[in-house]
Amino acid sequence: MTTGLSREERLALLATAEAEELIAAADACLAAATDFAVVTPPTVGCVPAQVREPIMRHRFLLGDVLATVAEVEFDGVRGWAMRLGGDQAATLAMAVLDAAGALSADLAGQIDELCAGLADRVRQADAAEWAELAPTIVAFEEL
Repeated sequence: MTTGLSREERLALLATAEAEELIAAADACLAAATDFAVVTPPTVGCVPAQVREPIMRHRFLLGDVLATVAEVEFDGVRGWAMRLGGDQAATLAMAVLDAAGALSADLAGQIDELCAGLADRVRQADAAEWAELAPTIVAFEEL
């Protein structure tokens, strides 16, 4: 089931995956590789978190958050990933999946299947959060 996800959509969904899921999927992709190299090893650092105030819509820096970045080359195609936190193995696996998704339609289809499951999980978590918040919603009548 290929959903035709863009690179950005795919990486956003992969960022929500558990490390074990990413590593297993990356291992399956690497089994088909003829050439693989780590261009930038997983590096842990801080990035600024910017938020937008909801009333005036002004942006401001909230603070720094821990993030890990990695870049790989997979059969001549470069893949990149950034993941919040310090999990270097999961970030490297995301970079492999990014490159694999750009390399082959077959691999992209397999990755998109994983992403479809992740999207369902995100939707269910959002629905559960809204169900918990629903009793606190105040509905005002128009005058």
